[in-house]
Amino acid sequence: MVNTRIFKYAPYSLALASVVWLCGCTRESAQPEPEVAVQVAPAKQGTISQIVTTDAVLFPVNQATIVPKITAPVMKAYVVRGSKVREGQLLVALENRDLAAAVQENRGNLEQAQAAREIATNNSLPEELQKAEFDAQAAKENLDAQQKIYESRKSLFAQGAIPRKDFDAANVAFVQVKAQYEQAQKHWNGLKAIGHQQALKSANAQLASAEGKYKGAEAQLQYSEIRSPIDGVVTDGPWYPGMVPQAGAPLVTVMDLSQMIAKGHIPHSQAALLKKGDKATLRVSGIDDAITGKVTLVSPALDPGSTTVEVWVQAPNSNGLLKPGASAMLTITAKTVRNALIVPAQSILTDEEGKKSVMVVAEDRTAVKREVETGIQTSDSVQIVSGLKLGERVVETGVYGLPDKTKVKIEAAPPVDEEQQHKDMEEKGS
Repeated sequence: MVNTRIFKYAPYSLALASVVWLCGCTRESAQPEPEVAVQVAPAKQGTISQIVTTDAVLFPVNQATIVPKITAPVMKAYVVRGSKVREGQLLVALENRDLAAAVQENRGNLEQAQAAREIATNNSLPEELQKAEFDAQAAKENLDAQQKIYESRKSLFAQGAIPRKDFDAANVAFVQVKAQYEQAQKHWNGLKAIGHQQALKSANAQLASAEGKYKGAEAQLQYSEIRSPIDGVVTDGPWYPGMVPQAGAPLVTVMDLSQMIAKGHIPHSQAALLKKGDKATLRVSGIDDAITGKVTLVSPALDPGSTTVEVWVQAPNSNGLLKPGASAMLTITAKTVRNALIVPAQSILTDEEGKKSVMVVAEDRTAVKREVETGIQTSDSVQIVSGLKLGERVVETGVYGLPDKTKVKIEAAPPVDEEQQHKDMEEKGS
């Protein structure tokens, strides 16, 4: 016999089970959404600078490697390594007695040539010129006499006292004498111009030759005196007396160490941000404090070997702590923006396409992804050009892998150990 009581209560059992299941689902859906613990930082307004760093090597601001132009023994050295010298100061004297004698000999030849030129300038005319001058004077006297006869015959002919043939004969004679005079005068002038000119030309040539030899001898004598072309310090040499340095071989090196040049190489993209006059600092091992300087050169061409750009930074060296050849760390401030909108560098996200974004925490504690345009970026801060407002909070810690529109729980940042932070900054700067 079938138990009809079971079928009688079956609908009530199913209804009760459904109610229990629905209540369980309601309680499960009513549970709060999970929150992700993050640390946030507000977008602040401040000053940010584009910094370029590179290794560099120190060089003196000026250097002179002095080489002798003649080969002669060292007679006396007036300085030693480390001596401070002035421009034009005598450093080393080479043996020069033969050169001094040559100067004296050529000085005598010059004075002789000067006297010869003076004589040639004021000397009387040669014999041929004297004869031409006498002939010209005689022709002039003859012309004057014949002109008087011509004028007398002309007057008598006009009065009818003499026949015409006598007047014509006087006229022909006058013309002939005049032609002779002009020829003699021309001959004399030609000889006078040519002869005197050649005599002066010869005297001038001898004088010029004597002057050239004298100046050459004086130059050779000056080459025996090695002088400093700059102010500075002797860093190499000199040789000892009696030693014979070869012409063209370095004898003394003088460096101007009052200023130093730090030469470094940076990528072309960074060099494009620099210009002459930009502020910079140098840090050298063994020197506690950073040394300030400024950019004096940004090379206009790439180094063909490294495809980098050479940059020079000049810094004062009044205390002499900077040494040529030492290594230094250059830090150059390329660009500074004041009143910039700044967020922590670790809050910036970059996708596969290179787009930048941040996670902005809304009032309901939801982290919303927002694209931004960035500017200057340092190791700890980034300039926001657009996409964010002053005071908006961005996720600083816990941003990576955080989904969009995720509920977040804002945690306070751990306290900063100022002493350790100061020590870290010093280690970073050195």
